[in-house]
Amino acid sequence: QVRLIESGGGSVQAGGSLRLSCSISGFTRGFVGWFRQTLNQDREGVAAVAIGSAPNPTYAASVKGRFTISFDNAANTLYLQMNNLQPEDTAIYYCAADPFYGDIQYFLLAPGKIVYWGQGTQVTVSS
Repeated sequence: QVRLIESGGGSVQAGGSLRLSCSISGFTRGFVGWFRQTLNQDREGVAAVAIGSAPNPTYAASVKGRFTISFDNAANTLYLQMNNLQPEDTAIYYCAADPFYGDIQYFLLAPGKIVYWGQGTQVTVSS
């Protein structure tokens, strides 16, 4: 059984940093990533990485240079280091995993068929 459990959300002021964690069990190969959603908007891909193959970290343009995704194989934990946070980064952040997507860009851009999701963690950035 695949389980994804996020932690690390919270409230910060603009320019601050947070690190999100996602403990992953029962999943060993495919794409894993972070998505975010605000009220009345579609879920947006933030960053993704492959596990069980070459990582190929991939980012949305809006976070490139500020966010870093990584996967600790020993701990089976996915991280998202978020620096220079801005109010527009405010959202619920979800960890996701899927073994079937063939392309990491498509995984980020079209998350509708992703099989496994965490419960989400709130990130709030104040100006």
